[in-house]
Amino acid sequence: MATKVETTVEDKLRALYDLQLIDSRVDEIRNVRGELPLEVEDLEDDVLGLKTRMDKLKSDLETINYEIGAKKNLIEEAKVLIKKYADQQKNVRNSREFNSLAKEVEFQELEIQLAEKNIKEFKVQIEQKKEVISETKERLSEREAHLKHKKSELDAILAETDKEEKALLAKSEKFEKQIEDRLVQAYKRIRNNVKNGLAVVPVERGASGGSFFTIPPQVQVEIASRKKIITDEHSGRILVDPVLAEEEQVKMHKMFSKI
Repeated sequence: MATKVETTVEDKLRALYDLQLIDSRVDEIRNVRGELPLEVEDLEDDVLGLKTRMDKLKSDLETINYEIGAKKNLIEEAKVLIKKYADQQKNVRNSREFNSLAKEVEFQELEIQLAEKNIKEFKVQIEQKKEVISETKERLSEREAHLKHKKSELDAILAETDKEEKALLAKSEKFEKQIEDRLVQAYKRIRNNVKNGLAVVPVERGASGGSFFTIPPQVQVEIASRKKIITDEHSGRILVDPVLAEEEQVKMHKMFSKI
């Protein structure tokens, strides 16, 4: 297994600050996208949900129309039976047979009344469903247009930044391999614990970058000597002197411009 080449503390500080500059650039790229990827994802879910609802409503309409057809068939069958029983009543031999057929006629007439009532109810349901379908269709159209617009925005940003981001992530991986594991882990831990992702910062106006807490002069001298890795006692960030920071910023700026 390959081992990392022994490096000086200054080399480690430079490598850590370079890694920070690369990762900060990746953060900038992702911030440009902002919430767009999540917005697109939410809109895609909305569109899918509305399409599913439309399919369900259309399926409900088909079912209701089928039920109306079945009720209409039932009415026609009942009318045929009524005529049949009425004809049979003309040839009955006694009142018992006549009354029995009369009951059958009455039952079929009730079936017709119930079927007609059902048909009216189904027609009301159809109008309600059509209204909901119309509203859903309109909302779906709006969501699809909004999604298309947001996707276009995202695609444009990705087209500008995707290549650079991938190149930077590859560089970040490469730089990590040049730094001993414990420092990489410490760097990542600090980076995850601070809001702006800055784990390695230069000393600015006698304080840790982005902090208002003054660093004692003796500690500033130690930082400038680049003989050991020093962290800010308030934020936990790794500190580098401003001269080193400026040198690395110039170097990394040239690298970024080539990506």
